[in-house]
Amino acid sequence: MPDTAPDQTALPSRRYRTMVLLLLTLVYGFNFVDRQIVGILAPYIQADLDLTNTQLGLLIGLAFAFLYTTVAIPIAWLADRYNRVNILAIALAMWSGFTALTGMANNFVQIALARAGVGIGEAGGSPPSHSIISDMYAKRERAGALGVYSMGIPFGIMFAYFATASLMGKSGEEVDWRRVFIILGMLGIGLAIIVRLVLREPKRGAMEIGNNAEVPQKPFKESLRTLLSIPSWWFMCLGIATGSFVSYAFSAFQTKYIVVFDPDFNFKTLVIALGIINGIAYAGGTYTGAKVADWWGKRDIRAYGWLPAITMTASLPFAVAGFWVPTVWSHLVCTTLLLWFLGAYLGPCFAIAQTLAPINMRAMSTALFFFILNMIALGGGPTTAGFLIDVFAEQNSELTAIRYAMTAVCMMFLLAIGFFLLVSRNITRDWAAAEQRNESPVD
Repeated sequence: MPDTAPDQTALPSRRYRTMVLLLLTLVYGFNFVDRQIVGILAPYIQADLDLTNTQLGLLIGLAFAFLYTTVAIPIAWLADRYNRVNILAIALAMWSGFTALTGMANNFVQIALARAGVGIGEAGGSPPSHSIISDMYAKRERAGALGVYSMGIPFGIMFAYFATASLMGKSGEEVDWRRVFIILGMLGIGLAIIVRLVLREPKRGAMEIGNNAEVPQKPFKESLRTLLSIPSWWFMCLGIATGSFVSYAFSAFQTKYIVVFDPDFNFKTLVIALGIINGIAYAGGTYTGAKVADWWGKRDIRAYGWLPAITMTASLPFAVAGFWVPTVWSHLVCTTLLLWFLGAYLGPCFAIAQTLAPINMRAMSTALFFFILNMIALGGGPTTAGFLIDVFAEQNSELTAIRYAMTAVCMMFLLAIGFFLLVSRNITRDWAAAEQRNESPVD
């Protein structure tokens, strides 16, 4: 169809879109720095502010997740209609400002309000970013591009560990957690300025209908009904949510577990080791999973469900064993293998969320996807783990309570595996329907 063929000369250059992808990945990394740092510094925040395990779980989970997920929906509505670069820059500046304010809190209420503010700001991060990337990469490259973007998670976590190590005292025992939050917040505000100055708003739907054609503007309710009627989209959301339920709980209480398990283990050494593991294993698994999904998906679309199901199955034994092995170093080996397999599902899931959605619902697809993901995983994982630790601690030692609680939490992987198998059963039909709905793809 000549009127929908893309104008290749008007599409962004490979160099520019690579720069955009890397900058958006850096922004996503800051998203996870601000999120992860609470879990890393949990023992010191808990001691300083006299928090219970349940309060700590709420602080890492529900206090952040509720506003993060609900506010993302109206922000995504704006991102599907207005300048996404502006929305992203404002959101980054906002969550970074509240990260700095977190370091000034003096009690549970103050720090919970600061984390809620971070959640509101971070709600404007991924929906516009996913939408921008999808307008710069064709669907057969999209899992790989979104896989690169999702490497912001492990690199952000790695940076959070390294920043903590560099800002703590030489002994590894003097940890000024307030200083860490304030410095990271200021760095994020600087990055927001760079985003606003460097990025340009791309043409919506350029990879499906061409750079010169207009995106069909169907009524919002009609597009929303279409999105919510796609079985593979729902099963993917529930699969990544139940799998991430375990990973968020794991990261929230990992440092606390190690401090209780071996109080003599040098905390600075631990932080550096976890940073390296996340930067290598989690990032490596994320990149490999995205590339395998693109390669395998070209041959069989069902790979977008099979690959996460396989890697979730591999994750379960390492997640459980990590809390029962006899040494800290063996725990870190289990963590390395767990993170490698966990990273592999991110690219395929992000690609499903974007490719199956109507073009004028891409930011909203990400927002709704993240609503389900984070209310279940981020809101439920750390909160449930903290609650279970307090319950088990009534009749057991703190170490045993953490082990029982985390073993119970890990069983959520079984639900995740089932949901991704359902993705594999439905995605062939849903993918073909999306191709027909979104015009001729540009590959």
